[in-house]
Amino acid sequence: MQGPLGRGPGPGLSPVDRRTLLIFTFILAVAWGQVNFTGDQVLRVLAKNEKQLSLLRDLEGLKPQKVDFWRGPARPSLPVDMRVPFSELHDVKAYLKSHGLTYSVMIKDIQVLLDEERDAMARSRRLERSTSSFSYSSYHTLEEIYSWIDNFVAEHSNLVSKIHIGNSFENRSILVLKFSTGGSNRRAVWIDTGIHSREWITHATGIWISKKIANTYGKDHVLKKILNAMDIFIEIVTNPDGFAFTHSMNRLWRKNKSSQHGIACIGVDLNRNWKIGFGGNGSNKNPCSETYRGPSPESEPEVAAIVGFITSHGNFKALISIHSYSQMVMYPYGHSLEPVPNHEELIQPAGSRWTGPMTVASSMPSASSSGTLDNMASCCQPHRSSPQPRRPGWRFGPS
Repeated sequence: MQGPLGRGPGPGLSPVDRRTLLIFTFILAVAWGQVNFTGDQVLRVLAKNEKQLSLLRDLEGLKPQKVDFWRGPARPSLPVDMRVPFSELHDVKAYLKSHGLTYSVMIKDIQVLLDEERDAMARSRRLERSTSSFSYSSYHTLEEIYSWIDNFVAEHSNLVSKIHIGNSFENRSILVLKFSTGGSNRRAVWIDTGIHSREWITHATGIWISKKIANTYGKDHVLKKILNAMDIFIEIVTNPDGFAFTHSMNRLWRKNKSSQHGIACIGVDLNRNWKIGFGGNGSNKNPCSETYRGPSPESEPEVAAIVGFITSHGNFKALISIHSYSQMVMYPYGHSLEPVPNHEELIQPAGSRWTGPMTVASSMPSASSSGTLDNMASCCQPHRSSPQPRRPGWRFGPS
């Protein structure tokens, strides 16, 4: 590594101005009960080679709680996106410049987008109260989603049931929707959303998929054929503690809320806590890192609940985990450099009429590669040119 990350010459606020703004930001955060991200930016960095990628990885090691990679350093052909707090912008930009790393500003002020998002939610909530209807074009809290689940199951009791598979670290219920036309231990498909708590668009996607299945069954012959032969399980809120925390305190919180004795930093990246590939590419052993893998495989109750449920069922044929960034399809064994035996079969859907144009990633080192569920879990994300759900006020969703 070439030199420490330090304060260098260049334009910017004076230390007094910077300190004043930080104090003001803190006062606002206390008043609102929310962490404030005024002045935080998202930078896109283009690394030319492996050496520059290594410098970016070093940056996370230097400031594990300060530099938040939304798209981590993977390979030179892919850009690196990272959120940098206002207090660290001067130092981080100086570091990039000193090492010849070219960057652009994707988001100039994150708090502006968060304020827009919050205002849109407030408007939607007022409308819902006046119409007594659930808006599928707005974000919702954990309590609102769980209430929707109860109403949804009651309305479609002939097709949908609710299953409690465990409790989170903070003892919240972990719920799964089961879509079934009858029979026991049939072949099944698993879909989960919201394993990274700040990816609100994925929870909305899970709700939309559930509604679509319930409303379309009986009208769509393909869906009817699927549900007559197998069951579909959807876990809409995979990380309930983290999700609740994104609404109450920190909108950009990613991990769960578990704590360990003697360690100040809290939370584990649940997507790095699976047994297969544990501790490999894209995970971190530092508890303060956004990609902290946890003390051991399946140490987190949210992951253990899924593993226990799927293992005891024993007849799952497909697992899909939906995320909101990186724009890729990642299929099994993504933590390995070796091509899988059925590589050609797995990439076949890419670019098809079902998925639209896609980027396929597996057998490639990636910041999001480590942490597949046994040998089967997949991560499916549409390319920007294919249809994908969006919400007002949030143009770039962090992963």
